[in-house]
This record gives sequence, structure tokens and C-alpha cells, in this order.
Amino acid sequence: MKIVIAPDSFKESLSAEEVAESIKRGFQQSIADVDCLLCPVGDGGEGTVDAIRHSLDLEEKWIQVTGPFGQKEAMSYFQKGGLALFEVADLVGLGKIPLEKRNPLKIQTCGIGELIRHLIAQGIKDIYIGVGGTASNDGGIGIAAGLGYQFYDKNGMELSGTGETLLVLDSVSNEIAFKIPDDVEIRILADVKSPLCGHEGATYTFGKQKGLEHHLFEPVDLAIQSFYEKNAPMTLKLQGAGAGGGIAAGLCTFAQARIVSGIDTCLDLIDFDKKVADADLVIVGEGRLDCQSLVGKAPIGVAKRTPAGVPVIAICGSLSEDFPPLAFENILAAFSILEKSEPLEDSLNNASRYIENTAANIGRLLNLGKI
Repeated sequence: MKIVIAPDSFKESLSAEEVAESIKRGFQQSIADVDCLLCPVGDGGEGTVDAIRHSLDLEEKWIQVTGPFGQKEAMSYFQKGGLALFEVADLVGLGKIPLEKRNPLKIQTCGIGELIRHLIAQGIKDIYIGVGGTASNDGGIGIAAGLGYQFYDKNGMELSGTGETLLVLDSVSNEIAFKIPDDVEIRILADVKSPLCGHEGATYTFGKQKGLEHHLFEPVDLAIQSFYEKNAPMTLKLQGAGAGGGIAAGLCTFAQARIVSGIDTCLDLIDFDKKVADADLVIVGEGRLDCQSLVGKAPIGVAKRTPAGVPVIAICGSLSEDFPPLAFENILAAFSILEKSEPLEDSLNNASRYIENTAANIGRLLNLGKI
């Protein structure tokens, strides 16, 4: 029996590769002669680039860029020939910011712009960027700062490229800004279709989980809207521009990037269609399966690319009440790994064992069909 195991990461717990390994161990316990093909994936959120680089055998490299609090910090990227991938969350991911320092208006993302300039200087022509899981909500202004744009208040004082700057910004200068060469293609791997502004946009949708106080939602959202109305009004109509706290908007506006489906691009790069062609079963999964999973997320994306007739089973940290009744998009069954009521921290720490046990139990169910 050939099982293709293609999970996303379980946020703040396990990488996609670790989840896949745990599922494999479970099936090996309960199914004789099982052939498990590990195919960890990502949809543009945290862990996407890590999942892709294992399949493409990319070389990891490092560069010093400006970190989230203005300090110099080493950031990794992955390269092979003229192709490079990196993940914004490796520099400004929510999991990298201590709770007491989580203020999305003060997080600096200019290091991302600095890395883009470095890659282009090295001759890279194809750049893929995962933008999910950030701790910032700067509307993309940090990207512009990293590319050399300068910001001033009404008194002519230069401002930093952070979200709080948008609240007092008066003018923008592009005199020393870096221009992206025409032969460079930058693709944003997005896992959400949120617009930049409005109640479905970056601030209202993701601001709370990043530590933004509720009374600031409206002024911040209006400040971002005002900035783009003056500088790039078409960005406000762009689906997915709200990804990464607006980093996607900044990349599209100031780095001529384009937004692509994170999961479909990941599956293309790792040659998923070939790997799944002769599968008997496909396993998908993520930390929480809910209504948001239907819009560009990994489990649904994998299920849609699985050939008709090949069953798909989901293994998840938890299942939301708002997820549609199964079967849905080839997913025939979904299992939560939780074994008992316990604090979230304990569940995150025990996730590997719980995933393994769940896979083993699914294997035993599959064996019933052979009796």
C-alpha cells in the first residue's frame, strides 16, 4: 500500500517534515509492508519554504540584515542556480517575538527588502517568498524602507519604516530607492486571499493575534488605506495583499512582485502530481482544520490535486465546528489528534506522539477492510 503523506506544519509545535515523520511511524506500526512517501508541504504560511527546500535539495545560505528590533541579525535563504526561496517568518515570525515584545506597529521588516537586494546582486532571477506567520502589521512600508524609500513627517523629520510611521506619515521619497530589474521575477507564496484594508483585511483579521490593541484597528487600517490611496491605489483592490500584515502589498507595490497560490506553487515545485499518480491513500493535515482551510490552505489544496478515486484523510490538531460536512474536496474523513483534555501547552508538546497514535489507529481501521 502506497501512502503519500503531505501535511502542513502544526503551528508552534511541529514542522511539516516532523508531522510527516510522525504519521509514517504510526502507519508502520499498524500496516504491514506499507510504502510511505513523505511529501511535506506549505501554503505560504510559516514552514512553506522549509518544506519545499527538502524536495528541491536547495543549499542554505545566510546573510546579515536588519532584525525586527533594528539589530543586525542573520537570516537564512535557500538557493539553487538562479532560484532562491526564503520565508519572512524566519526574520519576523510571530513565534520569534517574545510575548512582552509583541507590538506589530514597532516590528521592522526592512530586512526583507535588504535580502531581496542582496539576492538580485548575486544574480538571482527567480525569487519565491513565503509571507505567512509574521508578527508585523506595517502595511508593507518596511519592504519599501529596505529597498531605499524614505519617509518623513510634516516637519520633514525622517521616520522609520514601521507600522506606527503610517499614523504620522506626510511624504515619501524614492530618490535613492532600488529598482527591481525587469528580468527578475518575484513571487509571493500566499495562504490567504485577504485584501489589504477593511474588515476582511490585514489589520482587522490578524491584528489581534499579533498583539494589536482593538482601539487601534480603525486608525491603523485607515492609515494604511491612506498611504496606498496616495502611492498605489490599485494595491487596495489586490486579492491577497493583506498577507503577512500587508507585506504582500509592499512587495507588489515596491518590488513588482506578484501573488501566487502558495500551495499550488509548492506542489508544482516538488512535482506532487507525479508523486501522487499511483498512490492508494493521501494524508493531509494542519494544526486546525476550519473554514479558513477552504481558502488557499494546504489540506484542501493537496486534496484538490489528488487524482479522483484516491481517498484523502486529514489528521489535524483540532477540528472546528465550522468545517463543512465530509466528504469535501476528496477528503473522506478527518481526525483530531487530541487524546484528552489538557492545557494547550501540553498538547503542543505531545503533538508528535498524538499524531503517531492517530495514524496507527487509522492504519488499524484500514486493516479491517482486509479481513
